Amino acid sequence: MSNNGSTFLGIIAGTAVGAALGILFAPDKGSKTRERIANEANLAKEKFTAEAALAKEQLTTSAKDLKERVVSTATDKKQTLDEQVDAIVQSASHKADDIITTLEKKLAELKVKNKKIQKTS
Repeated sequence: MSNNGSTFLGIIAGTAVGAALGILFAPDKGSKTRERIANEANLAKEKFTAEAALAKEQLTTSAKDLKERVVSTATDKKQTLDEQVDAIVQSASHKADDIITTLEKKLAELKVKNKKIQKTS
């Protein structure tokens, strides 16, 4: 983009210098000189328009590429997060089963102790 800016400034500066030198050293009549200046101005305008269109196209392409990369990265991060959540849920499910099994064993032990206490009373 800065290259396009430099090119644009070069075109403008060259046009201005060329027009000034053309006026100072013009061997032709004023009408021909004015016509030549108008032609140079039109050429500079066309070059500027072309450079602006090119810069706009490059900027649009860069913005589109950046958007696609951001969307892709966000999608990848979401997928990774979803996978991590699934892993946590699965791990918690296994741990819940282990906890339930342990609680059932403790409950069975307490029932046995309770029966012993009831028999002795």
